Amino acid sequence: MLVSLHVKNLALIEETEVEFGGGLNILTGETGAGKSILIGSVNLALGARFDREMLRHGAQSALVELMFTCQAGDLALREKLKELEIPLEEDMVLISRRMQPGKNIFRINGETVTARQVKEVAELLIDIHGQHEHQSLLQKRKHMEILDAYGGIPAQKQLELVAQRYLAVKRLREELEENRLDQETIKREQDLLAFEKQEIEEAHLVPGEDGILEDTYRRMANSKKITEALGEAQRYAGNEEGGAGSAISRALRCIRSIAEYDQELEQLSEQLSQIEDLLNDYNRDAAQYREGLEWEEEDFRLTQERLNQINRLKDKYGNTLEQVLQGYEERCRRLEKLADYDRYIAGLEQELAEAQAQLDQACGEMTRIRRENAAGLTEVLTEALKGLNFLNVQLQIRVQEQQGVSAKGWDEVEFLISTNPGEGVRPLAQIASGGELSRIMLAIKTVLASRDDIDTLIFDEIDAGISGKTAWKVSEQLDCVAHAHQVICITHLPQIAAMADRHFVIEKEVQGEITVTRIRQLEGEENLQELGRLLGGDGMTDAVLGNAREMRQQALRHKVK
Repeated sequence: MLVSLHVKNLALIEETEVEFGGGLNILTGETGAGKSILIGSVNLALGARFDREMLRHGAQSALVELMFTCQAGDLALREKLKELEIPLEEDMVLISRRMQPGKNIFRINGETVTARQVKEVAELLIDIHGQHEHQSLLQKRKHMEILDAYGGIPAQKQLELVAQRYLAVKRLREELEENRLDQETIKREQDLLAFEKQEIEEAHLVPGEDGILEDTYRRMANSKKITEALGEAQRYAGNEEGGAGSAISRALRCIRSIAEYDQELEQLSEQLSQIEDLLNDYNRDAAQYREGLEWEEEDFRLTQERLNQINRLKDKYGNTLEQVLQGYEERCRRLEKLADYDRYIAGLEQELAEAQAQLDQACGEMTRIRRENAAGLTEVLTEALKGLNFLNVQLQIRVQEQQGVSAKGWDEVEFLISTNPGEGVRPLAQIASGGELSRIMLAIKTVLASRDDIDTLIFDEIDAGISGKTAWKVSEQLDCVAHAHQVICITHLPQIAAMADRHFVIEKEVQGEITVTRIRQLEGEENLQELGRLLGGDGMTDAVLGNAREMRQQALRHKVK
């Protein structure tokens, strides 16, 4: 459940925090007061696009925070948070987004996350019905999404299986297409591969050899300079007259001659002895290194030629010796395929036939599941529509097999409807008005809400294009949904506002030279005052307040049924 919404420096909102409750939360306000900003801020927290113009004038950054409670039974949500390594403290989930031009920071419970990860978590927490979402009902692909969502986990698992098998068929078909070659092309490719394979084979490459050769070549190429520098260093550090070794030996003899007179002199003698040992080790190692610099000119030439050979192969077949050897293995495998090309292609064709059969079986099962669910969805959705004042509605969900196939199967799903007696069912696009589409989407949300674990539903002006008795029916339907889910609804109709468990008003006011939007919960008579405003009276007369009170009482009578 969405517990609170905190918004700072967004559009006309300087800073506001709203605490929502269970049941039906209603938001109303004058046109232009900023109702859309509130829903927009929720969408921003969940990853919607942020534009510089959304930032409050003079502010450097904006902040939106959503606080949710996590119930013990929210296993999918807990598993997702565990997968993302996000801690769950006191069963609360805090989603935040700090926005500034060119930079966005998303966090869940203090852990920095990506927009995609926020979306994955949000899909388990909240379902938002935007102002124009009902227009998606005019698209057939939306009909399939609704039907598959109604099918629940079994339908989703089968859909995943269809997608996996579709991709397997697609991959095999592409591989087969890429490898269909004529005999002349095969021969040319075989000749080229054989030449390249032989060239690499004859080099007798050893992993890591190039690094060793480069070190050896660098040492050989600079041997004269190295020898001269080592010789000079030996004169300074050696045991000849004037060398450091000779000087340290004389110093050590001096110290040892007096060491018996003081224990501290013995320690100094030991230190100097260690220095002498180290210097002797160095001189011995340096001499051995100089001896190792002696080689024949032929050795240098062979090293240079071998290094050049390896570098040429790296230029042709890979940036590293390992890539050259990997390329050799790939050429061997390809030559094996081409050597028995007909059998290779026949194998691919057999794999494709088997994969296609598996895909056909999965698509057939998907069609069966959809048709079965279509019957159930038609029944419950028809009842929901009748509850929204579609008294003579006829609904049909048609599932037809098409010629082509996709990752969703070979079906086309279409909702057909008749809202008047004596008329046959026709596609939604030919029948439904904007207001009817809005009610149909509400009915769909109501039905789907009963089959999933999402606790919070947000409706942004679900009441578009309706009034009177129909508005009451919508209000009653929202209240029914709110018995099992938290519902947050923006409305301009008093019939819907009267049904609120919590009623919030969004207001715009001028403070000095600044316009700000704020939101507050209505208490007591304030609720009647807002209902009176929604009723459209010229002034807040006793008659208007009386109508508002009667409307509120009618709503309360429905709530206690």
